[in-house]
Amino acid sequence: MDIFAERLIRARKAAGLSMTTLAAQIGVSANAIKKYEHGQTMPTSTNLLKLAKALGVRTEYFFRPVKVTLQGVEYRKRASTPQKLLDQINGDVLEQAERWTELLDLYPDSVKPVPAFELPSDLPEKVTNYDAIEAIAIQVRQAWALGLNPIPEMIDTLESKGIMIITTDVESKKKFDGLAGSIGDTPVVVISSYQPGDRQRFTLAHELGHLVLHGRLGPELDEEKACNHFAGAFLLPKPALQQQIGTHRRALEPRELFILKHEFGISMMAILVRVGQCEVITQSLQKRYYMTFSKQGWRTEEPGKAYPQEETLLFEQLIYRALGEGYIGESKAAELMGISLSSFHKERKLGVTHAAAHQ
Repeated sequence: MDIFAERLIRARKAAGLSMTTLAAQIGVSANAIKKYEHGQTMPTSTNLLKLAKALGVRTEYFFRPVKVTLQGVEYRKRASTPQKLLDQINGDVLEQAERWTELLDLYPDSVKPVPAFELPSDLPEKVTNYDAIEAIAIQVRQAWALGLNPIPEMIDTLESKGIMIITTDVESKKKFDGLAGSIGDTPVVVISSYQPGDRQRFTLAHELGHLVLHGRLGPELDEEKACNHFAGAFLLPKPALQQQIGTHRRALEPRELFILKHEFGISMMAILVRVGQCEVITQSLQKRYYMTFSKQGWRTEEPGKAYPQEETLLFEQLIYRALGEGYIGESKAAELMGISLSSFHKERKLGVTHAAAHQ
């Protein structure tokens, strides 16, 4: 299959369109789209522009030589997540990952703008209990000089350690939290832009847990539960939790959980799990609070202002760095950012933001 046909199929699935729907949008038959996708014919230049517009891509997308393979993909999704939605997310992720890879390839070999991902060298080979996971979470924090304080920016923290973070704007209607995989030796973590910030941060910490704990867990530990435990311990370490609310409590105020949520960037529900894990409250008291959360509807939507979302700025920063160093020109920079050259000119002169350029 040629590059154009392969990319057209991916772009159509990423847009969530059938052959018939796409054909109607550009004014050709469904059979014509089928022939494009089988590499039997090529669209005219007019229809190529119409395809790009209908699919929300630039015409260069269909001929981009860089091709990446996302390996070992693991989705954090609901069991009811439809395949059509996963196709949309996968298409969006691959398109962004290809632009990432192309950008990094444009840097000279002597310049390494993104570090190689490495785990702390002294992690235990075998993990057989949750106390060990608590210790490993603190060990990773210490190795990365994070201390025990709240982590202001999870995305920035992971990117600085060589993990590629991609945010997808595909509307998932809460059926998708994130995914993890790798491109070569580079770990990739994807989060949804529709999740509140605390949910995004937990997904990032959970996927970090997979990288840290994979191959170390004994048969008595379930990896998903272990990674959830790691995520909670990484975002809100036991010593920090106990310093904030004490080592043993007979009751908790919901407002305490709300304050901790906005200080540490972890949901009230996850904090309630943590106070049980750290034995600050008894299991019976924890169950009573679970019931309270259910009655109040806080399991689906927590009270008060949502924790702010994070965003990744590294890709854009590295485009401007490459432009400043003369590795790329304005045309390539605009192409990588997925905006017109005129929009890029305005942005470069600080006349418009990147977000506004997409509106």
